[in-house]
Amino acid sequence: MRARLTKSFHFEAAHWLPRVSAGHKCGRLHGHSYEVVLGVEGEVDPDLGWVVDFAAIKQAFRPLLERLDHACLNEIEGLENSTAEILAAWIYTRLKPALPQLTDVTIQETPSSAATYRP
Repeated sequence: MRARLTKSFHFEAAHWLPRVSAGHKCGRLHGHSYEVVLGVEGEVDPDLGWVVDFAAIKQAFRPLLERLDHACLNEIEGLENSTAEILAAWIYTRLKPALPQLTDVTIQETPSSAATYRP
């Protein structure tokens, strides 16, 4: 049996978008209360009854979460133009080796705006 599960995390961070047109509000330094949703899929272990332990997902993501929380994203290598799309791909690329079942990363910037990266 295959299953999909998700685990969500939250962090606060500041950024600006350096490539937007002059006068665009996102060109100014501002912050978000980000939600990261990690999607994981795979075969359910017949003995354990899960694809992967939620605690293992938390452990794998912890170093990235600590790096992002209360940071200026533009100061992190690879996030100089830290759109939600770029942030989702950045997380996926760094997390996939530690979490092989990872299938997608969603970044929720505001209650009504999100981006999902699926390679």
